[in-house]
Amino acid sequence: MKRFVLALAATALLLAVPAQAQKKNAKNATPDNGGITTEMMQQMKKNYGGNASDKALRNIMVTNSPAKLALNYENSTAFDSHFSNRVESKAITDQKSSGRCWMFTGMNVLRNKAIRQHNLPADFQFSQAYTFFYDQLEKSNLFLQAMIDTYKKPLDDQEVDWLLKNPIGDGGQFTGIANLIDKYGLVPAEAMPETFNTNNTSSISSLIALKLREDGLQLRELAAQKGTTPAQLLQRKTEMLGTIYRMLALTMGEPPAQFTWQQKNAKGEIVSTESYTPKSFYEKFAKTDFSTYYMIMNDPTREYYKVYEIQYDRHVYDGQNWRYLNLPMDEIAPMCIASIKDSTMMYFSCDVGKFLNRDKGFMDVNNYDYASLFGTTFGMDKKQRVATHASGSSHAMTLCAVDLDKEGRPIKWMVENSWGSSYGYQGFLIMTNDWFNEYMFRVVLEEKYIPTKYRTMLQQKPIMLPAWDPMFAPEE
Repeated sequence: MKRFVLALAATALLLAVPAQAQKKNAKNATPDNGGITTEMMQQMKKNYGGNASDKALRNIMVTNSPAKLALNYENSTAFDSHFSNRVESKAITDQKSSGRCWMFTGMNVLRNKAIRQHNLPADFQFSQAYTFFYDQLEKSNLFLQAMIDTYKKPLDDQEVDWLLKNPIGDGGQFTGIANLIDKYGLVPAEAMPETFNTNNTSSISSLIALKLREDGLQLRELAAQKGTTPAQLLQRKTEMLGTIYRMLALTMGEPPAQFTWQQKNAKGEIVSTESYTPKSFYEKFAKTDFSTYYMIMNDPTREYYKVYEIQYDRHVYDGQNWRYLNLPMDEIAPMCIASIKDSTMMYFSCDVGKFLNRDKGFMDVNNYDYASLFGTTFGMDKKQRVATHASGSSHAMTLCAVDLDKEGRPIKWMVENSWGSSYGYQGFLIMTNDWFNEYMFRVVLEEKYIPTKYRTMLQQKPIMLPAWDPMFAPEE
């Protein structure tokens, strides 16, 4: 018994020594151990003096948004809506609470052409619900097939881990819309209207993602079993996709294989009533050679004049990954101007939330003066912001206007957005050229607006980048 008590006391002493040492170290911490010392804390407190000015500023800021207080009054007169060159835009669309900006943008480019070529009503739209149904089904197949392709890799492999973190989503990019339309065609909005779940995608996407992860694990296990044939894997994957199809049909409706549609002219008069398949409707009203469209990007973290490809950045397994030519901003702008002057809208994406005055729909690097508000600087350039995940392409819109000075240099730009006609400037967003240079990342141009020297560069073998690269989150 005495021996036990002595042992217990010795153990307690051993435990007490580190605790005391930790307390002492906390008091006398040095920069070597990385902790905040008492001396450091005293030095930091000097930055907030607690004087009358600081208290007054604190009393204002604790009950207000920094953006509201940092609104730059001196910049309030910079906004104007005049544009020297503008592609006539039609009715503003609304993606509601979904991440389908990439789809609305791509379809708006085609819609504008269809309205002009066929004298359709200004509010004509292709069905986003139809294309989104197949987008979600194709992305499900892409994930499940990737689980089979990578079954030999462990779950903590970076590629497998990325796939499991991103089994499906409602975001995307232009290559996705091109592949989906080529494969499934298009239908008018009347043939497959929006539903609650196409307008509000988070709930159904979360459920599909949960099911896909479960199915993905099962496919990996089946693929690893000795004697499993490719035909067996295909059969099991098809059964899993059947469940996904049912989930989509229950929440979005089943896509039409054939439909009857009344074509109206710009005055709303019925021109014809015909039956179509999605492919025949696409052939008549929007047939596009997507091989003549190229993505041009400004990514200052990577070498210019090179072509890059993003692994897994496609919507269709048997489609194409996203590829782009990386160019400096001053070489991208002239191509955009040429397209607008020729009355052709473009798919365009940017970091939309940065320095956006939501009330006016105006984006300018001088909209908010956070430096004066907080007494510090925010000095990273575009390259540094991208490299540190502080900035990246987040939203796609349709580039439709530019305002040029007497020398032909851009002053400001305008995009048709898909957040409804009440948002921003009558549904549009206007950006200064300085903002354009800092926060624009991607534009899709038709071949005829791309000079020969760049078209030659586009024939390079692309440099493959991983799906988790900081620049390549899908646009929403």
